[in-house]
Amino acid sequence: MTPNRDEKITEHMPGQPKGELALKTLAMPADANPAGDIFGGWLMSQMDIAGGIAAYIRAHGRVATVAVNGFIFHKPVHIGDVLSCYVDILKTGDSSITALVEAWIVRRETSHDEIKVTEGTFTFVALNEDGTKRSVPPVP
Repeated sequence: MTPNRDEKITEHMPGQPKGELALKTLAMPADANPAGDIFGGWLMSQMDIAGGIAAYIRAHGRVATVAVNGFIFHKPVHIGDVLSCYVDILKTGDSSITALVEAWIVRRETSHDEIKVTEGTFTFVALNEDGTKRSVPPVP
């Protein structure tokens, strides 16, 4: 196992999102089944985009998703929910970045409280322009 080059210690309040807000969007009817539940694949893709944004910033360039581990769906997402994806970078290796991505929603019709609906761990690899692996720069 590669040592964590960017180890950080953060305090976390239970019931609050971990990490930084990376993406916010609205769940639309085209993303749902006939019962009004949003497809899990749509939710996973939004989380992958959010994780990719954070990994791109950390890697100072192109990244690709190489693994998704420990994905858990806690609650359904419905049409009209506002989805927020938070990213907490857990580990940086020589060419990889592992991040916890949490999806939280606000049900616009019933509450203004955020509810955690999904979480997963994503691993990204930093890439050169030609698609080959490259090193992730150290934190200044």
